Amino acid sequence: MLIRFPLLLALAAVLASASWTRPAAADELERGEALYKLCAQCHGPQGAGNPAIAAPPIAGLPAWYVEAQVYKFRDGVRGAHPDDAAGLRMRPMARIMRTDDNIQAVAAYVGSLPPTDQDATLTGGDATRGKTLYAPCTACHGPAGAGNQTLFAPTLQHTADWYMLSQLQKFKVGLRGANPADTSGKLMRPMSMTLVNEQAMKDVVAYILTLK
Repeated sequence: MLIRFPLLLALAAVLASASWTRPAAADELERGEALYKLCAQCHGPQGAGNPAIAAPPIAGLPAWYVEAQVYKFRDGVRGAHPDDAAGLRMRPMARIMRTDDNIQAVAAYVGSLPPTDQDATLTGGDATRGKTLYAPCTACHGPAGAGNQTLFAPTLQHTADWYMLSQLQKFKVGLRGANPADTSGKLMRPMSMTLVNEQAMKDVVAYILTLK
């Protein structure tokens, strides 16, 4: 994957739109707050998520990342696989947003919500082993898990452990990142395959939780 990074970096720079870096106007945040009422049914009024229905915490995620994921759900790039139950629930919600302006507004509002640290829910992970396993992840997510907009790599610092594990599992089996149109998912899927089993996934997740 590292051999392809120069090409991928160039592609990512072209794809990064100005709307993903501009500050949100007050009227856009107000409209985003109104639109978010639909999202709150699963993700909660403050974006804290609901593990009982596999809805992850999203408060404070960068607007550019939220926007990109909603587009993926809307366009069937993500959440269209018949075995992805949580994704199948998300896709119709994204399609209800209808216009790009609405998606940008709700993404800006989500990005404005204060993030909260997530308590550990998984057991059996070894953060010491996970530190070694996380080394390749730093190429995109950074040594502190802060993310990288150029590579469309989100921050991991406030991500729930159960969600990280579920997404690693989805990437590994092709429920996520296998669609040819998912350019950023294509970067993540081979990285998930370096984690040989669920124990390795739990170990790297345990280490990521220490990056708070």
